[in-house]
Amino acid sequence: MQTAWAATVAVDKCAAVDALIPCYLSLTDSEELALAKAPSCAQIGRPERPICVPPADLPQRRAVDSAGRAALLHAIAHIEFNAINLALDAAWRFHALGALFVRDWIGVAIEEAYHFSLVTEQMRALGVNYGDLPAHAGLWKLAEETADDVLARMALVPRLMEARGLDAMPPIFRGFQGIGDKPSLRALSVIARDEIRHVALGDQWFRSLCAQQNLSVAETYRGLIKRYQAPWPRPPLNEAARLAAGFDAAELAVLKAQ
Repeated sequence: MQTAWAATVAVDKCAAVDALIPCYLSLTDSEELALAKAPSCAQIGRPERPICVPPADLPQRRAVDSAGRAALLHAIAHIEFNAINLALDAAWRFHALGALFVRDWIGVAIEEAYHFSLVTEQMRALGVNYGDLPAHAGLWKLAEETADDVLARMALVPRLMEARGLDAMPPIFRGFQGIGDKPSLRALSVIARDEIRHVALGDQWFRSLCAQQNLSVAETYRGLIKRYQAPWPRPPLNEAARLAAGFDAAELAVLKAQ
């Protein structure tokens, strides 16, 4: 896991994550883990490119032509690459929660690496490689800010930012359907299916941690968003996906009203 966490080349990171599959398949819930303390989040392996800029400096990306498709797929690939790092970091940084927690997030990293490969394959068909276009680092910024608080990490990464990705999927699908890009749609369908499960894992661990501390799930969630000045969910919410991932109707009603 340390090798995958530290890898700075995207292909090497994905290969190191794939090498974790036997560990993922054999790790038992009661197994004792001998892991050193994770380094600072700032030291995690990332390639020199893409160049990261503020989100407001990125152009609008729409799948209306090949350049727009390439830009949108590049943005999705960047999210997937960061999701690999986020899952690896959670597994290592918070391994004191036990083998089940570590196994869950190694499993997420394995699927995120597969998503990254699916999207970059479509990008290469359009003549674009990962790193050719600018991106932003907003998702990783939250990881750095929550490095000492697993409750906040589960709330703000899978349950907030990745859930926002569920909300973004329907319009992205419509864009690729409109131009008949079936290969990209097949890749996005795999991602959409798996991301519901990833958000659900974050939801399950967040609820478990809240229960251990006798905290209200909904109130604690909203309080953490405010404390970290994280972006609120933006309507329209993908309610079906969010319900499948563990949100309840009452909480969704409050989030829509914000």
